[in-house]
Amino acid sequence: MTESKLRTKSMDFAVAIINLVKELKQKKESIIANQIGRSGTSIGANIREAQYAHGKADFIAKLQIALKEANETGYWLELLYKTSYISDEEYKALDSDCTSIRVMLISSIRTAKGE
Repeated sequence: MTESKLRTKSMDFAVAIINLVKELKQKKESIIANQIGRSGTSIGANIREAQYAHGKADFIAKLQIALKEANETGYWLELLYKTSYISDEEYKALDSDCTSIRVMLISSIRTAKGE
C-alpha cells in the first residue's frame, strides 16, 4: 500500500469513528465514546504528522504511535460490541477497517526500518 492510501484509509476511518461517536452520545454513552473518539481519530493524525517527520526515527515513531492508537481503537470497538452498543454488522465493518490500517502500518514500519 502506498502512503497516500494509508492516509486516505485512516481519514475515512476517522470519519466513521466520529459518526459512531455521534450515535453513542445519542444513546447517552459518553465514556467509551470519548475514548474511541480520541484513539480512532489519532491514528490518522499521527500518520499525517509522520509525513513531515524530523528524520527516519521520528517517522517510525509517529507510525508506531498510530499503530498503538489503532490497537486501542480495536479494543474499544470490541467492548462496544460486547456491551451491545454496536451491532454485529457495524462491529465487523469497523473492525475490518481498523485491522486493515494496522496491517498497513506494520508494513510501513517494517519498510522504514529496512526489514
